[in-house]
Amino acid sequence: MGNGDRKPATYADLEGVPPTKVGELIEGALVISPRPASRHTRAATKLGAWLDGAFDLGRNGPGGWLVLDAPELRFPHPGDALVPDVAAWRRERMPELPDVPFFLLAPDWVCEVVSDVTRTWDRGPKMRVYAREGVEWLWFIDPLAEGLEIHRLRDGQWRLFGVHLGSGTVDAEPFDAVPLNLGRLWSR
Repeated sequence: MGNGDRKPATYADLEGVPPTKVGELIEGALVISPRPASRHTRAATKLGAWLDGAFDLGRNGPGGWLVLDAPELRFPHPGDALVPDVAAWRRERMPELPDVPFFLLAPDWVCEVVSDVTRTWDRGPKMRVYAREGVEWLWFIDPLAEGLEIHRLRDGQWRLFGVHLGSGTVDAEPFDAVPLNLGRLWSR
């Protein structure tokens, strides 16, 4: 069988992914990745903690967001079940956390912490799916290069909104109400 003859993966295929791996369905393909490495996990954890206080709980910040680490997102298009490193919904769209195993409502913001293993999927097929589903903001964090890249969806296309490198403090849309100390994301 050629590649064009291959059947798309299904949600049932995800059930066979070992718990030591991360399984996603991206544009009909089953993608299995290793669990994130320590610097990847650290950056996502620190980012989630910063977002949780100021933007989810409203401590020393505006609140108004529901923030989750590694939620499973299932979109109506057949064959898409994505797991971003961090995602957030504006409270006016998701007032409280539903008791569900996965989310059908696309987030307003997602962050992918890129690695050599995930870079091609994050910057290609997953980016297309997020655009198709109307996710407004997409961040890429690269803990090895110590960089943050911000994209915003406009007229169905991603537009590069900002690039920040190093350990400085930045105002990072859409969370610019509270400065983000990038150095905390890279700390060891």
